[in-house]
Amino acid sequence: MESRQASIGRTGDEAITRASDAQAEKARRRPATTGLDLGLLLLRLTIGVTMVGHGTGKLFGWFGGSGLDNTAAFFTSAGYPAGRAFAVVAGLTETLGGIGLVLGLLTPLAAAAILGTLINAMATRWGDGFFAPDGIEYEILIAMVSVSLALTGPGRHSVDARLPVLRDNRLDVGAAAVALGGATAAIVLLIRG
Repeated sequence: MESRQASIGRTGDEAITRASDAQAEKARRRPATTGLDLGLLLLRLTIGVTMVGHGTGKLFGWFGGSGLDNTAAFFTSAGYPAGRAFAVVAGLTETLGGIGLVLGLLTPLAAAAILGTLINAMATRWGDGFFAPDGIEYEILIAMVSVSLALTGPGRHSVDARLPVLRDNRLDVGAAAVALGGATAAIVLLIRG
């Protein structure tokens, strides 16, 4: 009823736009009535916390991780020049991307960061089969969840949903972020040789 009253006295597109804006704002303020937003929250939290654990494990040896020196040695043995620098980049990318997913902050970019890291992880394990413990099924799963979050957006229970510029997730922004993650991974793999 409020939407109709807001459009009285207006004509054409102006009436439709004002009514649509009021309905959209009302929809944003109501609590989730479906499982979609809760499902996206659970996915973000699970992948985000997992990646923060991996990143801080690489950087500081936390959560049973190998620490920076051992991670740098691995990167060097895997063919990355300046193994320590790439270990720091990987650890920071996983940590900051994971924090972004947990908070739902800059979600498409956070997901792109995780995607780029996981593409590189797949490249180092390629040829060992598909299934764990030696295969790439884990990396593919995390990468595809990241792509999905970039394309769908973080849901209502996120920082992005509270910021006017980031509130409306757009498919083109998510697709551009996925392309950026893939392109960045390709550049790193070219450097690796």
